[in-house]
Amino acid sequence: MIIDLPDTTVSKISKALVNVREEGGAVALGRVLTLIIATRHGAEEEVIEAANDASREHPMRVIVVMINDDHDEPRLDAEIRVGGDAGASEVVVLRAFGPVGSNTESLVTGLLLPDAPVVAWWPAQTPPSPAESPIGRIAQRRITDASSQPDPASWVDGLGDHYSPGDTDFAWTRLTRWREQLAAVLDQPPYEPVTAVAVRGAADSPSTVLLAAWLRLKLGVPVDFAYLPTDEWASGIKSVRLTRPSGDTLLERPSPGVATLTQPGQPSHDLAFPRRTLRECLAEELRRLDPDLLYGRVITEGLELLDRTDEGVARG
Repeated sequence: MIIDLPDTTVSKISKALVNVREEGGAVALGRVLTLIIATRHGAEEEVIEAANDASREHPMRVIVVMINDDHDEPRLDAEIRVGGDAGASEVVVLRAFGPVGSNTESLVTGLLLPDAPVVAWWPAQTPPSPAESPIGRIAQRRITDASSQPDPASWVDGLGDHYSPGDTDFAWTRLTRWREQLAAVLDQPPYEPVTAVAVRGAADSPSTVLLAAWLRLKLGVPVDFAYLPTDEWASGIKSVRLTRPSGDTLLERPSPGVATLTQPGQPSHDLAFPRRTLRECLAEELRRLDPDLLYGRVITEGLELLDRTDEGVARG
């Protein structure tokens, strides 16, 4: 069910939410958090769909904020979505025009669930310092996505400059399967030290450098990483090679969605490695509302180790 509230106010939206719960039986008591999504006009449906899917694991109230500064006349239009149009959540869509959008914090404060954590997500357009933005200041967790930035590699390089506990980026979330598989490899015989690492990925893959920084931080060995030309590899991480005295372990994607694990003295294994969806990334980040300390170390320490001490690093 979708309820349209044209030319409205935050107070009227809040009252409408109460009426929806009382008349339609939609209950907010089971909501575990409030998710604020700051996006642009025309891009809201994709992120709402991802939030609706994630809400089946994390029941929540979703507030979608879209600001249009091109209008001189102040106006706030809203939609309330519940039931089949909102998964296991309540979705409030705010379209602010003109001066109404100048204070985004005031738009959402009256719609937050009481005594529930707040998570902020910028799917595309992201403030330079999310923690210092109006929405970021009221959120315990703040999610950005380097892959949606105009220059993903430069964005990742600057993540440590404005990092605040509670920040995270989907470029890090998309590494979960890679990190799990590499950790599993190192937990098996032969228990030999890794002496060198090589990481390769597509030019549009900000996760490549984060994976290299994580390996550099955790293993303490040189990491050679490079972005491959588009005609050689189109999207995402291509391969990781771990060098040990007994030989190289190679985890490589021969094609998108599949990875092959090759180890000395063992047959090759094909593994399912599809690119993670927005829904999967969002659901994973919502499982923890405390700061991701390892992510903080990777972007503040691991990236600097790569930049300062490793030789032969190719960024082109």
